[in-house]
Amino acid sequence: MLDIIFPPLHREGYRMLAIAVIITMLLILINKILGVIGFVLTVWVYYFFRDPERYPINDDAFLVSPADGVVSLIVNVRGPKELNMENKEFQRVSVFMNVFNCHVNRVPVTGKIDEIFYKPGKFIDASLDKASEDNERNLIKYSNNTGKTFAIVQIAGLVARRIVCEVKEGQNLNQGDRIGIIRFGSRVDLYFDNDYKLLAKQGQTVVAGESLLAKI
Repeated sequence: MLDIIFPPLHREGYRMLAIAVIITMLLILINKILGVIGFVLTVWVYYFFRDPERYPINDDAFLVSPADGVVSLIVNVRGPKELNMENKEFQRVSVFMNVFNCHVNRVPVTGKIDEIFYKPGKFIDASLDKASEDNERNLIKYSNNTGKTFAIVQIAGLVARRIVCEVKEGQNLNQGDRIGIIRFGSRVDLYFDNDYKLLAKQGQTVVAGESLLAKI
């Protein structure tokens, strides 16, 4: 129960939480109403950077969601040209994270990081389709032990101003392992082969590392 009320904090959150606490203390000295507003914002900062444990299915026949949020788009597109995947068509599932979702991102299946490419860009609404091409983003090329290739793209949103990638090229990861965090509201795109049968639908709420998006 305590883990639900007070979930673990992601390391990116400690500095932000400390800043929020200091500002709240100053606001209390100025005005009690401002202090209450500061306290509410401090609580929000804490929960924004929460990093609860997740329990993946541990079955490589399935792809789990890379992010908490809502499936905003499902389309068939060419792969990201930044990762030299544009010559093949993939299914792309986009998961939009609002400012109340947990923002820790995870890998969909056990495998290896082949390539990472960071690209600066704009900060338009991450729920829009053009965010996949226009926004600041971090692209991760990833392959499983059967040789299938995926792309995980962390996309900054309207108020997001930092993408944190915590993995490196050549690193092996298990299904559901953490790959990073985006602050604040943002989106993650997952590209995968058309060999997979889609299990999720647009508008569905999903949980990173647990919700099933597709099955081979």
